[in-house]
Amino acid sequence: MSRILAALGVLVALMFAPLAPAHADDAAFAAAVAGLDQKSFPKRAEAVATLGTLGHARTETVLRALADGTLFARKEDRQVVIGRLSGDAYSLSDAATGAPAGSAPSGELAKIIANNQMRGQIQDILGRFLLFSTDAEDRIRAADQVLSNPDASAVAQVRNALKTENEPAVRQRLERALAAALLSGGGTTEERLAAVQTLGNTNEPALRGLIQRTAANDADDAVRAAATSALAAIDRRLVFLDMGQNLVFGLSLGSVLLLAAIGLAITFGVMGVINMAHGEMIMLGAYTTFVVQQAFRAYLPPDLFGLYLVVAVPMAFVVAGAVGVAMERSVIRFLYGRPLETLLATWGISLMLQQAIRSSFGATNREVANPAWMSGAMDFLGLTLTTNRIVIIIFAAAVVLALAAFLRWSAMGLNMRAVTQNRSMAAAMGIPTGRVDALTFGLGSGIAGVAGVALSQVSNVSPSLGQGYIVDSFMVVVFGGVGSLWGTVVGAMSLGIVNKFLEPYSGAVLAKILVLVIIILFIQKRPRGLFALRGRFVE
Repeated sequence: MSRILAALGVLVALMFAPLAPAHADDAAFAAAVAGLDQKSFPKRAEAVATLGTLGHARTETVLRALADGTLFARKEDRQVVIGRLSGDAYSLSDAATGAPAGSAPSGELAKIIANNQMRGQIQDILGRFLLFSTDAEDRIRAADQVLSNPDASAVAQVRNALKTENEPAVRQRLERALAAALLSGGGTTEERLAAVQTLGNTNEPALRGLIQRTAANDADDAVRAAATSALAAIDRRLVFLDMGQNLVFGLSLGSVLLLAAIGLAITFGVMGVINMAHGEMIMLGAYTTFVVQQAFRAYLPPDLFGLYLVVAVPMAFVVAGAVGVAMERSVIRFLYGRPLETLLATWGISLMLQQAIRSSFGATNREVANPAWMSGAMDFLGLTLTTNRIVIIIFAAAVVLALAAFLRWSAMGLNMRAVTQNRSMAAAMGIPTGRVDALTFGLGSGIAGVAGVALSQVSNVSPSLGQGYIVDSFMVVVFGGVGSLWGTVVGAMSLGIVNKFLEPYSGAVLAKILVLVIIILFIQKRPRGLFALRGRFVE
């Protein structure tokens, strides 16, 4: 008989065993809710942290009520309730269970107040509830919030989210969030070692700081050793990534310098004209872009707005090129062979063009928006590359190749090279040197206008836009070699990369000064630049 009774007892225990954790969770949750009714803010904060670790179904409701100021303790029995004002009294519900709890006037209730520290704590906990959102972007934001503020209390929620997560990108962020939470004070030695390995494969500075703290402060020798090894590996990768980032930024800056200087390489390098109005040709291209943009906004459907740059490029070339031809025919053709007078004349023209733009568009900056296809960024081998900079690099390469093909295979390019190499012989062969001069100057000015289109996507459009690039353009042309197209390319890219590698150590201003000093010393040793060509200016 005793054996039968014992067996029945075991059977009853097995039947009701699954219910025990649920009752225990409810009891623990009710105790944590009751713990919010404390006079001490630190003790209330402990109760909030406990609520965050339990992951109960009513946690979000209670914490939102605390943050919104609708959580009360009834004075007569200290029951924690949620109150909604209805007329002169509050309609009450039990905070722990949600069951109706009658109503009471405000005099019978004591509001449970959250200070700023608790509000931040509540915000972090509530943010974790997005881990279970149906929107993948929400889940990534929630995982990133845990990553930015790792806390051992988030371990349970992140683990639960990982059980049902199928999106690879979200799962990767959740795994890193779990590792960060474990290193913040939770988990066994084996779990923390796995967390160090997970975070050791990343390059994020915030996670590096967490591994650094683990290497310095973790109580377990094995975890500290693993964190130290992971920290050294991260630092090695960051050195290479930093070099890659500087290289990409240098190519980006070099592309901007190339676009600004390539037109000058024709007018100064080929024709020997010191054109101080070259910057204003760039400025005219940028303002042409602004006008085309405004026309698209005013007269065309919004769906076509992204195409305004495609129209702005030829328009800027035509506008700046026409102004360049007008300058050459009206002023510069009378000053060939007199470089100082050319400099002064073109400087005066640059002031006139700036004032004309101020009178037409005003002195304030004008906004030129990036089209949707040029906005945003992309990750490449751990590097974050902005789309507009990538497009400018590709655009600069396309301009150089188009110009090289024009000079190599077109009749006009052949005439330009003939006049450059031997003007008198070209004239004797029937080449109209005057027209070649005008079209060459127009070509250089038009390319400067195209540069203005690109610069409008990365710089403010203002009457003084071109002034920031005129000195750099001359440096690129002189350094690369007067009259050499490929020298201009190499010079622009070299100066851009050197500048970006110097900036982290010397600052932007001192880096430019150092680059200028380097160019001066180089010109002392090689006056004709990297790639010297024979031409009218050299002769």
